This record gives sequence, structure tokens and C-alpha cells, in this order.
Amino acid sequence: MKIFRIAAVLSMIAGAAAADPIEGVWKTETDDGSYAYVTMAPCGAKLCGVITRTFNAQGEYNSSNKGKKLVIDMAPSGGGKYAGNVWRPSNNKIYIGKMDLNGNSLKLRGCVAGGLICSAQTWSRVQ
Repeated sequence: MKIFRIAAVLSMIAGAAAADPIEGVWKTETDDGSYAYVTMAPCGAKLCGVITRTFNAQGEYNSSNKGKKLVIDMAPSGGGKYAGNVWRPSNNKIYIGKMDLNGNSLKLRGCVAGGLICSAQTWSRVQ
């Protein structure tokens, strides 16, 4: 019985150690008067970011975008860089996505023309 408890504890420790450094909650920049908290977590073998809270000048509000994926199927490519897709709610378009992690700062880019023309935001870690 003791061996099973030790194995369970070791398994939890290994799982925590294997977490991607991008996992957690991130605050977006303000876009069209609103910003959001995006929770980054595994989605299959990749990472996705779901809008979990939304805010405007009056404070937190219930946006119709809550629960939607903003960051779609990001895969790490080494050195804090990620590639996948991003969705921009204000125009309902999906773009080629690139992300660069630097400590508690995450630069996210949505690109067109094969990644040559990009618009960027820098997000900050909430937790």
C-alpha cells in the first residue's frame, strides 16, 4: 500500500514538472476598449488559450467571447517560441500565430501573407 502512495506522489510531481512554462492565466492588451484574461492549457499535444474573464472601462463583464479559444493549437518550437493560430474576436478572423515567452511577458502575433505581416500584443502573466 505504501508503494502505491509513493508512486502516486511521484506521478503528481512529475506531472507538475512537465507543465509547459506558458501554462497559466495571461492578461491581454486592450483591444477595441476591452481586455481579457486568457487561460493557457494543454489541448491534446499542443497548447490553447481560452478567454476566461473579460473587462472594459466599467470593470468585469460577461462577454459573448468568454469560453472561446483565442490561442489555437500552439506548439513549442524551442527557446520560448511557439507557433499555431490566433483568433481576433473584433473581426472574427483566424491568423497564423506566433508567441515568444520572456519570463512573465508573452508577445503574441497574428500574421498574414505567410507570416510576413504581423500585428502584435504583449500579454502579462496574471498567475
